[in-house]
Amino acid sequence: MKASKLVAAVMAVTMAAIPFAGCAKAEAPAAEGGETKQFVVGFDAEFPPMGFKDNNGDYVGFDLDLAKEVADRLGYEFVAKPISWDAKDQELESGNIDCIWNGFTISGREDKYTWTDAYMENNQVVVVNADSDIKSLADLAGKKVAVQKDSSGLAALEENTALTETFGDLVQTDSYLTALMDLESGGVDAIVMDEIVARYEIQTSGKNMVVLDEAIASEEYGVGFLLGNTELRDEVQAALEEMAKDGTLAEISNKWFGTDVTTVGK
Repeated sequence: MKASKLVAAVMAVTMAAIPFAGCAKAEAPAAEGGETKQFVVGFDAEFPPMGFKDNNGDYVGFDLDLAKEVADRLGYEFVAKPISWDAKDQELESGNIDCIWNGFTISGREDKYTWTDAYMENNQVVVVNADSDIKSLADLAGKKVAVQKDSSGLAALEENTALTETFGDLVQTDSYLTALMDLESGGVDAIVMDEIVARYEIQTSGKNMVVLDEAIASEEYGVGFLLGNTELRDEVQAALEEMAKDGTLAEISNKWFGTDVTTVGK
């Protein structure tokens, strides 16, 4: 999405609950033994506002709201399963989860998963402390830069060797929340991360940080399934398209961003 639209979306964020006006839910399909079939969604629990644990200890987020609505429409029991992001492939291949749905970038992974169509756009950006002397990508020369392991931010940096070769050091962290704490304490000079997450964290936490104007890469989010699992992908895609048509996608987006940031059917 364009940076200006993304900034406006996150600045308008609200956590107020909004009832969804979706269509009637399907009857739950039965698994073997007569139990309701589950729809298990793997997600990074430290990736707000897409998926995270709130102050009540509940898993919440924009992507989780989308996934739960899809599960309800398909008649599945929704299960949100937090995973280690660098173990997501093992979780999917072992059958522990049905899909990865958590700000999951399609770019660079097109042939590794079976994807839905993109439902949202995003940028990979650089976050620094507000009083930092880093004002542009060129200023990262000689600096210590953090990025999450096995993330699209890391992939973007690996593709941009002209930039990364100027860094003093590139460190990989388990989560963006860890990286943000490291930045705040002075352990690193900058972070490369998803813009939607960066602006949400800065806005809601009050951290004295800024996002550089120059983006490193643009990308799209989709829902990733085990390669070849077109049956479940098609069910989820159809539900998303239905949600776009009846306004439910827009309602969920407005709940989290104050505007409709989704791209399905547009």
